[in-house]
Amino acid sequence: MTEFLYIDSRRVLWVAPLTIVTSVIAVLAVREAAVRLIHPAPGFAPLTVGPPIFDTILGCLGAIFVFASLDSVRTYRRVAAVVLVVSFAPDVLLATSHEMGGGWPEAYFLMAMHVVVWAICVTLLPGLSMTRVSEAPGKPDRPLSIL
Repeated sequence: MTEFLYIDSRRVLWVAPLTIVTSVIAVLAVREAAVRLIHPAPGFAPLTVGPPIFDTILGCLGAIFVFASLDSVRTYRRVAAVVLVVSFAPDVLLATSHEMGGGWPEAYFLMAMHVVVWAICVTLLPGLSMTRVSEAPGKPDRPLSIL
């Protein structure tokens, strides 16, 4: 009897909110470290409380939808890596333009937030959403290639 890994859509229903909540908590921890260590200007909106929470929720929702639409964890992780690199562009622009009073220290913390959310999304979603199913009766939701 052969076993395959599948995305269990019932698991995704509870893993998705868990991923969002975990990511928001992690981002708020990075934000708190930034505020305590570099004391960003009060007008630097990206390190106030609201924008990181909002952006994290949007980013996680995007990751969840991409994960649910792909059949390969490997492809999902590749897409996530490309999106992570692209997500650094606005932070670099903020650092070089000094918009809102920010510079490289603020940008590094924003990038760290992106990395934290990326790491949670590429580990938690596949790790908790997949299930092993044998080739026995009853077809699972859909096959998943881990390669």
